[in-house]
Amino acid sequence: MQGEDEPSSSATMVEDEIYANGTSADDQKRNRPIITGEQLDIEAYASLYSGRTKITRLIFIADHCGADTNQTMQLEALRMAYDEIKKGENTLLFREVVTKIDGRLGPDYGMDATWCEMIERRAEQRKDKLENELNAYRTNLIKESLRMGYNDFGDFYYAHGALGDAFKSYVRTRDYCTTSKHIIHMCMSAILVSIEMGQFTHVTSYASKAEQTPEALDAITSAKLRCAAGLAHLEVKKYKLAARKFLETGPELGSHYNEVIAPQDVATYGGLCALATFDRSELKSKVIDNVNFRNFLELVPVVRELINDFYSSRYASCLDYLGNLKPNLLLDIHLHDHVETLYDQIRHKALIQYTLPFVSVDLRMMADAFKTSVAGLEKELETLITNNQIQARIDSHNKILYARHADQRNATFQRVLQTGSDFDREIRSMLLRANLIKHDYNQRGGSRKI
Repeated sequence: MQGEDEPSSSATMVEDEIYANGTSADDQKRNRPIITGEQLDIEAYASLYSGRTKITRLIFIADHCGADTNQTMQLEALRMAYDEIKKGENTLLFREVVTKIDGRLGPDYGMDATWCEMIERRAEQRKDKLENELNAYRTNLIKESLRMGYNDFGDFYYAHGALGDAFKSYVRTRDYCTTSKHIIHMCMSAILVSIEMGQFTHVTSYASKAEQTPEALDAITSAKLRCAAGLAHLEVKKYKLAARKFLETGPELGSHYNEVIAPQDVATYGGLCALATFDRSELKSKVIDNVNFRNFLELVPVVRELINDFYSSRYASCLDYLGNLKPNLLLDIHLHDHVETLYDQIRHKALIQYTLPFVSVDLRMMADAFKTSVAGLEKELETLITNNQIQARIDSHNKILYARHADQRNATFQRVLQTGSDFDREIRSMLLRANLIKHDYNQRGGSRKI
């Protein structure tokens, strides 16, 4: 079989490309922009986010990093979550984190009953004040005041972790919106709370509603809406739609939406969903040649490299990158449920594209290229052949895959015969109509007597 590099030469090629940047190989190795299987840098990761999502992501890492094998990471995540919560007013999350810590971080990270009582007392006072103000606004019947009153209640409930009440308060402002900007603000608030609650049907609904008022949308808000819609599609496993939304996200997003998503996430989510669902032409035009999305890919070089490797048919290198990324992706609050599905789809696409140009493929060489055993590769190919994704047959004795290409000569003859038959039928119909007209044999509607 010709046309495929050995894994060793592919790896060497990748090494050459990475290091050929005008500096020494030793310097490049120290600063190599590739995420490896090393432990996630929690502090750097958490710094990408703000607000409630920062806390929930840290708690998620603590719950899923494997406490038996990685207790250090778990305690570090819980410590950072504890410190972050103390900056806010969410006593519900505070109690949850203290329970998870269970005294393992010493007395400084135990239950602070005094702080909880102070926050809850202040919350009661704040709530009474907001209720009094809202009652006064209801008496005056001023729409803008009522909108602000319900919005303040939404902010209050959100800060204290009552997400259901926050959502209801934000949605109630809809009746008092008087401008397009007010509608956008209401939609963005509802989207934020819906994402935190995991109610992605609401996210889709309010993102669509916001997009119906384009005159009030600036570039940053449009980018936020595309990210929110992308997350909603990702949650329901509509990976191609999710990829399109993330790819349409403008670079104006920056860190303006770090209460929900970081620009690095846009690159990772969009890149993986595109790899799993786009064909080669789409991958080239919508991802690799996409100037706006390139700005996001620069933030996550490993995703950029694996996309380029996949497009260039360097599958061993691409799968290595994916394997190194996987432990960290499994700690992502939005992506963890989809990692296995996306990886399977990407691998299947790679297998299909590898076999496409060839009449026969040596399974031993193919197994080397995909870092697997011949027996394991056979099972994967059997599944693809059964699902009619690869037109081929396997010679298990000689370990060769033979492609079953369509008989182009026979197909051409069949198309010619079908075209001739269609032409003959159309000519006979034309002659019949011409003879009917010639002999004035036509019957007008309503002239027939019964």
